[in-house]
Amino acid sequence: MNTPSTPVFLRPLALSDVAIYASWGLDRRFCEHAGWTVDKPLPAHEAHWRGLITHPKPDLIRLAAVAGTCVVGYVDLAGDEPGRRELGYAIGPSDRWGQGLGGTVARLGLEHGFDHVGLDEIRAEALDANQASIRILTSLGMTETGKGSEEPFLGTASFYRQFSITKTDWGRRTAA
Repeated sequence: MNTPSTPVFLRPLALSDVAIYASWGLDRRFCEHAGWTVDKPLPAHEAHWRGLITHPKPDLIRLAAVAGTCVVGYVDLAGDEPGRRELGYAIGPSDRWGQGLGGTVARLGLEHGFDHVGLDEIRAEALDANQASIRILTSLGMTETGKGSEEPFLGTASFYRQFSITKTDWGRRTAA
């Protein structure tokens, strides 16, 4: 797995991030991979992101992923179960893919969930046809736990593969 040349860190979302995230909505390749609506008008993306920042959902922790001074992605910890959340992450725009940012951001999401939120378990899922995401989750030591719903990915029939890692297993992995 590649590692980014510039250190990456997580921080809270800021209103100054709206234009960056909204601009990813103009990247057709990104939208198709991320499940975002293709050809949605830029003002609609801006309104969506402004709403996420000014009125965060109680069951969603979303943090900006930043490399140097550039917002390069985000990480989610979603859910309302005590001690358990679902990891999500995105890197944008698509010309940033293949630089190791996805794995780095996902790892930072696990660290944040276990070390700062105090979670006991973090789940994730990725479409089987999205082999890059599958590689990231398995490289982080997440264990496959089941098969989820079927959903196409880039026009190919696929299904969600479900993964999980506990705080104990993460601690063992990071101590090694």
